[in-house]
Amino acid sequence: MYKHAVLLAILLMNMNTAYSADIETLLMPGAVISGHAKLESECTSCHVFLGDNTQSRLCRDCHEDVDSDILKGKGFHSSIESVKTRPCRECHTDHTGRNADIILLNPATFNHQDTDFDLEGAHSQVPCSSCHTDDKKYSEAPSACLDCHESDDPHKGELGDECDSCHSVKEWTDFKFNHDDTDFKLTGEHREVGCNKCHANNNYENTPDTCLACHDLNDVHDGRNGDECDECHSTEKWDSIDFDHDKDTEFKLVGSHKDLECLACHKEGMAEDSVEKECNSCHAEDDQHQSRNGVKCHDCHNQTSWDDAKFNHTTKTDFPLEGAHKELICASCHRGVLSEENLSTDCIDCHRTDDVHKGEQGEECQLCHQNENWTSGLVFEHDLSHFPLLGLHASVPCEECHLSPEFKSTESDCNSCHAKDDEHKTTFGTNCEKCHNPNGWGIWTFDHDNTDFKLENAHSDLHCNQCHFKPLTSEVKQSTQCQSCHYTDDIHRGQFGRDCGRCHTTENFRDINNDKLRLQ
Repeated sequence: MYKHAVLLAILLMNMNTAYSADIETLLMPGAVISGHAKLESECTSCHVFLGDNTQSRLCRDCHEDVDSDILKGKGFHSSIESVKTRPCRECHTDHTGRNADIILLNPATFNHQDTDFDLEGAHSQVPCSSCHTDDKKYSEAPSACLDCHESDDPHKGELGDECDSCHSVKEWTDFKFNHDDTDFKLTGEHREVGCNKCHANNNYENTPDTCLACHDLNDVHDGRNGDECDECHSTEKWDSIDFDHDKDTEFKLVGSHKDLECLACHKEGMAEDSVEKECNSCHAEDDQHQSRNGVKCHDCHNQTSWDDAKFNHTTKTDFPLEGAHKELICASCHRGVLSEENLSTDCIDCHRTDDVHKGEQGEECQLCHQNENWTSGLVFEHDLSHFPLLGLHASVPCEECHLSPEFKSTESDCNSCHAKDDEHKTTFGTNCEKCHNPNGWGIWTFDHDNTDFKLENAHSDLHCNQCHFKPLTSEVKQSTQCQSCHYTDDIHRGQFGRDCGRCHTTENFRDINNDKLRLQ
């Protein structure tokens, strides 16, 4: 049989073309399909004599799309390894009639996984005719999403044709998109927001990404705080303010400041407003000092309560507030601008109008007065003065001697106070201290023997006034002659002179001393 075929082939090769075609037609085992009908008279278009292994090459030369798929490793003919090596005629046998089906595709048993388009999800339930129409080959079926879903695309092609970046084959409306891959990551409540909330009418181009673009109606600040909303607000909740004034600013909110509304200080908003940090910038109306104490309010006031002012005058100044000074209000001493004041700490500078001494006691008020009370509890060391208080003087109230606050005008001689007690009626002058002492006016000591006239005998019982009966203005200059006291007793009427002691004795003026007379 093989030899006959060879001989026939040689014969045909030596015949002219027209005659050869007729012979080839006569030798065909059957008519070819309608698609190959135009090649029916030219066997060499599909057959190579004595070269069965090269016949598939001729098939692929005609079916360029299949050849291209195999070369590129795509499509059905490249998915199965055996298909690549097996001759085409093993699956596609021709010469079986014009209407023969040589494709031999059974849709019911065809494994679509052998193609480049695996049927997954909802695609597995789609009828073949939905994608494979009668007017196109199976290999010409569309594979891009938009080829079938263009009418379902609400984006109108604005997001491109890579639908699978958001949509899945399980269900067209079940889509997922990692918004974090964009320049605007979805965090907090933004993750729950529907796409059309920001992308109105499915417009995804040039979508604004500032907070106010979406939250302008929620801006209670009316734009006063600018458009950097994320400095205070977070995506977790718009109404939940996430702003740490202590860390994000140079002014920590402590005490009552914690409960203040932003607008209490930022009256013009935070975008344009530059709020001063000095207390007086907010509390000028509360400043009862009317700026006299400067702007360092925190030296006295605290942030818990403006009215609860405390200032440690002891540690922060050179003048501790003690006694009655503790209850004084600042304006009692600080009457001018505090920063310009240079107050003296001397008592007299504040108490000059209270000085009943009219400056006579000097300016060291603390020598007598104390902080507890200006007018009571006076302490004065009188012993350091020119008139020490000795004896009963120590218990005498000040006003007994000091009849007016002008103490220096008080007389220091005894008679200035004891004139009414002077039973001598100044006959001994005003130097009372020569006889009397402060332990008691009635207790006095005077030794007349220390004078030029000793008191003896009858003289010892005499009262002072009996000899000293004339007022003195200076020192005592009493005469020691007998005649000065006894001239009324002188029966001699001065005939024997003034020296009565030549005859008389101090025992008794009437007695005569005969011994003295004999001596004379």
